[in-house]
Amino acid sequence: MNFKSHILTITFAAAATLSAYPANNVSAYEGLRPYCNGMASPRVPHALNYTDDGSAYLQLSADRNRIVKHDIRTGKEIETVLDLSKTRENQIQSIEGYKFSPDGSKILVWRNRTNIYRHSFSAEYYVYEIYSRILRPLSENYPRQQAALFSPDGRMVAFVADNNIHLRKLDYWTEVDVTTDGKVNEIINGVPDWVYEEEFTTSSSMTWSPDNMQLCFIRYDESKVPLYSFPLYESACDAMPQYALYPGSFTYKYPVAGEPNSVVSVHSYDVETRKLKTIELPGTQTEYIPRISYAYSPERLIIVSLNREQTRMEIFAANPKTTVVKSLLVEQDEAWLSTATYEDIHYYPDCFTISSGRSGYDHIYQYSYAGSLMKQITSGDYDVTAYYGYDAANGCHYYQSTSTGAVNRVVSRIDRAGKITDLTPAEGTASATFSPDFKYYTLSYSSVTQVPRYVVTETKSRKEVRVLEDNADYARRWGKEPKKEFFTMQSDGITLNGWMLKPVDFNPANRYPVVMFQYSGPGSQQVLNRWGIDWANYYTTRGYIIICVDGRGTGGRGRKFMTCVYKQLGKYESIDQVNAARYAASLPYVDSSRIGIHGWSFGGYETLMAASQPDAPYAAAVAVAPVTSWKYYDTVYAERYMLTPQMNPDGYRDSAPLNFTKNVKCPLLIMTGTADDNVHFLNTVQYIANLQQNGGWCDLYIFPNMNHFINGCDARTVVYGRMLDYFDSNMR
Repeated sequence: MNFKSHILTITFAAAATLSAYPANNVSAYEGLRPYCNGMASPRVPHALNYTDDGSAYLQLSADRNRIVKHDIRTGKEIETVLDLSKTRENQIQSIEGYKFSPDGSKILVWRNRTNIYRHSFSAEYYVYEIYSRILRPLSENYPRQQAALFSPDGRMVAFVADNNIHLRKLDYWTEVDVTTDGKVNEIINGVPDWVYEEEFTTSSSMTWSPDNMQLCFIRYDESKVPLYSFPLYESACDAMPQYALYPGSFTYKYPVAGEPNSVVSVHSYDVETRKLKTIELPGTQTEYIPRISYAYSPERLIIVSLNREQTRMEIFAANPKTTVVKSLLVEQDEAWLSTATYEDIHYYPDCFTISSGRSGYDHIYQYSYAGSLMKQITSGDYDVTAYYGYDAANGCHYYQSTSTGAVNRVVSRIDRAGKITDLTPAEGTASATFSPDFKYYTLSYSSVTQVPRYVVTETKSRKEVRVLEDNADYARRWGKEPKKEFFTMQSDGITLNGWMLKPVDFNPANRYPVVMFQYSGPGSQQVLNRWGIDWANYYTTRGYIIICVDGRGTGGRGRKFMTCVYKQLGKYESIDQVNAARYAASLPYVDSSRIGIHGWSFGGYETLMAASQPDAPYAAAVAVAPVTSWKYYDTVYAERYMLTPQMNPDGYRDSAPLNFTKNVKCPLLIMTGTADDNVHFLNTVQYIANLQQNGGWCDLYIFPNMNHFINGCDARTVVYGRMLDYFDSNMR
């Protein structure tokens, strides 16, 4: 199918309007807005912070000026732990979050939060003493702080400001500098750099010893990491008038595949002597240190390390006082290790647990601190997708798994004898948050036909104690929306899972256009038995069928299914997406000449890859924030699946959509934010440059100053409204 125009159409999104097709702007799709702005989302109760004895929980009041303790069974208020109108010395109007000291005597509260990257933020922290009701700013020297952390006895708070660690001693209200060498774009102490935060899901790199005498932390030397900059404009959404005439810029350290990472090291600080020590790790295979944590002894600091390829994890036990280090465990694989292997380690007084895919499926294993395997806790041809912990009093482990099928998530208990009890239905998606003593858990459950329910449940009896939210009103409003229908299909002889949404007035005698939606990233899943109402539901009101298929490389089906894409991203994923489109075309109620494809982020990447296949059957494609070559993406993610460009040049060449622009035969729309710090706008610019070089073109819709999520100012409605207009224009 040929393009309809002979120029590159670039449209800038200003405020919340669509201007490429004036007759078809957002107002033409006014009904889409509730599906994009959260109105179609079910209610989620405020998070419950269980007390240590499990008999009560704490919540921040709706007006954010009180922290209230509630009875777990009735929900009634027991007492107000913090009332901002009754504090002494200082008063503030509201808070955005809080954290109790381990001894329960103090509370850290914060306000005026400013996000740094995906997880991290700086804020104005205060320390509140419950008994005296005294409220004080955490620091007089630094107006904003980051990653504040109580010592176990609640008498000190470590925090980061200006890339250095500082210590507030609460007894005498003195402030001490732990480090002084921090420098922007060179040295970071105690908090991770951009790539660690983004890819290792962490925002703090500090840990206190159980005896309060040592503070250990990771130091990041990012001086050799190349700088990355992108322009900032005045824009209209959250306008920056300082850039009205001349653009500004945002500059930070971003290591692309094959380039230097931060050099990381582990250090200890002695509270009494104020001396710093470096803890040297043996061997030469440590590139990353994603986690450090004390394990029930001041002489046992656990350091988790990875090689650059992320195929080998080594866990060390270090004595911070003597700096003696010994290796506890080495876990390695021919392909990348699952992130849960090094991010979800649980420590107990006499043992620790890890997740491992060594059997071909992710399961939980228990080790002694001598490094000996004590036992394999879970087993079977299914993946454990979350481990909730060990109830020592009753000898039970709790976890979430795919034991009833890849599309489901079941919460289960396994006792000392190995007996497994499922705590949730076999079909659907369930997750749980347990009280510290495991007497209660907050259960979240939904399915494609059941709106989400949130229930406090007694663990032993599995009886519902109290319904936090049943979304009954929501169900009356949204319960009649089209429901996802699951199906399976074959691709290269392999069974793939999928779902489809049909129009409310579906008539099998008609022939409908189809939008194929996918994400396709390694270990991800979109085909899940859970509730969800979004843009796809609205598209069904416009006469579209929406189909989603999880191809090879996605999660929930074991290591072999997932890691077959290793070092060759985009190959099997594209074969499977093209075959999924051909499966759709074979259905009697689908118009095979009107099949489009869409995806965001990795899904945007795969949209371009699938549309580049010589036999691609698509009538139109829409890619949002797409990667166009893995050489432009960050080290940790790109190299996890592809190794470095130097080690795998053919893989990088064959996996880059920008190398196959001449194969794209269908109309193509790319949408992206100019301030995307994750998938840089450069990806789109270079893709278009190659298109032009090969005599091709596409349509481009730009969101000034918006990041990877393209949020704010009704931008999501613009994204899906523009996409709908594009499919309408090319598939009607």
